[in-house]
Amino acid sequence: MRHNALYTILFSGAVCVVCAVLVSSAAVSLKQDQLRNAALDKQRNVLFAAGLADPTERLDSEQVEGMFENIRPVVIDLETGRETDIDPTSFDQAKAARNPDTSRAAPENRASVQRVPNQALVYEVLEDDKPSMVVVPIEGYGLWSTLYGFLAIGNDGNTVRGITYYQHLETPGLGGEVDNPNWKAAWPGRRIYDESGAPAVRVIKGTAPPAAQAPYEVDGLTGATITSNGVTAMLDFWLGENGFRNYLQGFKEGQDR
Repeated sequence: MRHNALYTILFSGAVCVVCAVLVSSAAVSLKQDQLRNAALDKQRNVLFAAGLADPTERLDSEQVEGMFENIRPVVIDLETGRETDIDPTSFDQAKAARNPDTSRAAPENRASVQRVPNQALVYEVLEDDKPSMVVVPIEGYGLWSTLYGFLAIGNDGNTVRGITYYQHLETPGLGGEVDNPNWKAAWPGRRIYDESGAPAVRVIKGTAPPAAQAPYEVDGLTGATITSNGVTAMLDFWLGENGFRNYLQGFKEGQDR
């Protein structure tokens, strides 16, 4: 019995070691593919926010890379709004936000943003080698989760060109309607800043009038007041002094020159 028990233990141990090696090897070998797919998914969503691709299209990697030839990723300093010399292909904004050495504590805010990275990655869309719009990352808490998305802004630094969310856990049919093409179609043409320069765009209850009549108002998400408020809060934060306001001012001035 002792011989059989020892054999069983040794055999089980050997199987565990072999399985662990195989799993570890698979994880290492697939990591690059996973990172590449994650980057590709973000690029797709940048295209969706900018209105350069339809979310119903099944874009392969070659198509995305081809469409991205006219998009210039730039790492900016959030405090100054100026471009840095950081390589955008190696910059991880989420990682930077978690590191106390590359981020700062966020002031109290309704979007529940805890830390702000010192630098951020934005995407300048070029037409005839000149920026026609920029796509900036946005995030903030809704009802059940943090929503991660992109907001496209015209070269005046003040007009919404599009919005999309690529990660969230909001309730399907309620807060999950941030994925609804009809809701996203209501955003282009809305204005971001009021005459005082403060972020003013917001999601209201009910249906908003056309942009010409209500430049700062966007349709509410039916039955999802908390998610609607979360969208307003995250835009208020990321378009304000702790987010992209300084960069957008410089972006606008750069087009005026």
